[in-house]
Amino acid sequence: MSETAERRDRRRLTSVVLGPGSVPDPTPLGARVTRGVVVSANTRMLCMAVPEGEERFLYDHDTTFWRGGEVGPGDLRPGDDAVVLRMAGGHPVAERVWAQAARATGVIVARDGDTLEVDPGHGRPRLTVVIPYRNSGRITVRHPRLEPGYVFDAVGVWREGAVWATRPATTQPPYPLRATPHRPPTHRYGGTLNGIATWYDPAWGRSTHLDPRAHLDAVAYPALDIVGHDPACDRRTPCAPLPLLSVGATLSLRNDCTKDSAVFPVVACAAADSWLCDLCPACGGQGAGRIASLTMTGFVALGGRLEDGCFNATVTVHDGEG
Repeated sequence: MSETAERRDRRRLTSVVLGPGSVPDPTPLGARVTRGVVVSANTRMLCMAVPEGEERFLYDHDTTFWRGGEVGPGDLRPGDDAVVLRMAGGHPVAERVWAQAARATGVIVARDGDTLEVDPGHGRPRLTVVIPYRNSGRITVRHPRLEPGYVFDAVGVWREGAVWATRPATTQPPYPLRATPHRPPTHRYGGTLNGIATWYDPAWGRSTHLDPRAHLDAVAYPALDIVGHDPACDRRTPCAPLPLLSVGATLSLRNDCTKDSAVFPVVACAAADSWLCDLCPACGGQGAGRIASLTMTGFVALGGRLEDGCFNATVTVHDGEG
């Protein structure tokens, strides 16, 4: 049985036991966000390879482009991984385009000059991170300890198989990961909580017109129950009062800045998010701690900007999921 079928069966069983409203189905979000590989781009139109073939987007005078920084349409290159947010209304007009967007969140395990090796945890592949000289000042202001043992989180672009960091996504804790202050365990099961939603790329920027993971609207969660998950989610005690969940659970998640909301399935562990106890500067949020890590397309569909790295969020954990 496939993982998707198992998640459907889990929701169906919970619904039978607790009632049809206990586990809502995930919200379809594909209408506004498209991800694929750039085939061609000029000053008027973008053509991308997508799972269904090719898709074309026009621009208008408000269309913006990001490729490590604000760029023009002429800076998009064939072969770029691209995420497109459509204008409202369903028309094939791009509101914003991100090209080669990448993120590295984890603990530094090695450094050689301006190059880091970052472990994102939970058995995921280690990332090579390059900090170009022109961005080093911006990075080190918020990440002053670029040495093994310290947590790192930055947004950048994919280049030659590495993440070239352009901006920090948080302020680095002043202590190494092994010295993270102990936080008393919480015993919260279900209900509503506030905190930070971040994003991650389940496809690592590779073959995104072919890899179904690149198009998932889902979340990775920092507090998966160790029972039934192999390998276990290698987390610290998060600073947000998170209930333990399993893969296949569903969360209602609201962007507190834009008020967009949707229901997402939990599909993976977000171990590194439990290593940070930070705030998101967006729209004056009060909740500390990371409560969900959305896939790229889900984050954009809910009003997030990949370069910002986060938004303040409210999550509702549905009955029967804890």
